[in-house]
Amino acid sequence: MTYYMGVDVGSLSTDVVVIDENAKIAGSAITMTGANSTRAAESAMGQAAEQAGVSMDQIACIIGTGYGRTAVPAAKKAVTEISCHAMGARHLFPHCHTVIDIGGQDSKVIRVGTGGKVLNFTMNDKCAAGTGRFLEVMAAKLELTLEDLGKLSLSAQGEVAISSVCTVFAESEIVSLVARNHSLAEIIKGLHRSVVNRIMSMVRSVGPAGPYTMSGGVAKNQGVVALFAESLGEIPSVPDDPQLVGALGAALIAKQNAE
Repeated sequence: MTYYMGVDVGSLSTDVVVIDENAKIAGSAITMTGANSTRAAESAMGQAAEQAGVSMDQIACIIGTGYGRTAVPAAKKAVTEISCHAMGARHLFPHCHTVIDIGGQDSKVIRVGTGGKVLNFTMNDKCAAGTGRFLEVMAAKLELTLEDLGKLSLSAQGEVAISSVCTVFAESEIVSLVARNHSLAEIIKGLHRSVVNRIMSMVRSVGPAGPYTMSGGVAKNQGVVALFAESLGEIPSVPDDPQLVGALGAALIAKQNAE
C-alpha cells in the first residue's frame, strides 16, 4: 500500500492527514503551531504517521499548505490553502460548489468546480472579525468555552444586535450589554450573527452557489452553522472534523503529484 501526506500549517494549529492509494484517510493529527512551524509540522507528521501505522519512508509524497507551508520538512512542494480546501471539500462532498472556511485568524469563501478546481475566491486575512479568534476573544470575555457559545446560541429566544465589527470595540460592547442585563444567550447569538453577516458579504462577492460546505474550526459551532443555514437558505455540509479539510486536500494533491 502506498501513502500520501498533506500538512496544513496554520497560524494557530498544524493539521496533518495521511491517505492511502484509495484516497481513504489512514491517519490524522492536529497540534498547536506555537512559535516554531517546522517543529509543529514534524510533530504532527509523526503523530499522523503513527496513527496510520506507517513509517515516513512509506509516504510517497508530502504536500505543504497553510501559512507555514514552506516550513514543512520533506514536502515535494507548497500549495495554497485555497486550492487545498477546494480539493478537500469537493472530495468529501462531490456536489459542493462553495466552501466557507472560517479558520483561527482568517476566513475564505471559495467557488469550486469539477475536480476541486478553484473558480473564484475571496479572503479576509487582515482583520480578526469574522474569524475563530474573534469568537475566542468574546468567549474569554464572557468566561465561557467555545463549545458553550454554540449551545447557548441555539437556546436563545431572540438576539441582541452587535454593531461593532472590530474585535476590540465589540469586546467593549459586550461588556456594556452584560452590564445592562441582556440575556447571555441572546448576546452570543448576536455575536454569531455578526460573524455570519460578515462572511455572507464574501459569499455574495464570489456569487452564491450551493450546495455549500463549511470547513475550519468554527464549523464545529452549531450556533454559527444554524445561522448560516438560515442566511443561505440551505443547511451547509460539515465534515466530521472540519479542521482537517485543508490537510486532506493537500494529501489528495500529493497523490495526484505522485501519480
